Amino acid sequence: MNKKQKIIKKIAKRAKARLNKVDPVTIGSPAKSGYISKADRAKMAAVEATTEQVEGQKDTPSIEE
Repeated sequence: MNKKQKIIKKIAKRAKARLNKVDPVTIGSPAKSGYISKADRAKMAAVEATTEQVEGQKDTPSIEE
């Protein structure tokens, strides 16, 4: 890639970044909660699954009762 191509690529990248920053739909709305990593999403899903299992076990009658 020659010098001129590198400069054009940088300019295009900066222009795209500027467009990505501006989102008129979100102006005035609550801020985003932020990025949630894949590992954090997996942990949250695991916790949710275990709580559903526990709730399901509470609803079913046990042999002792």
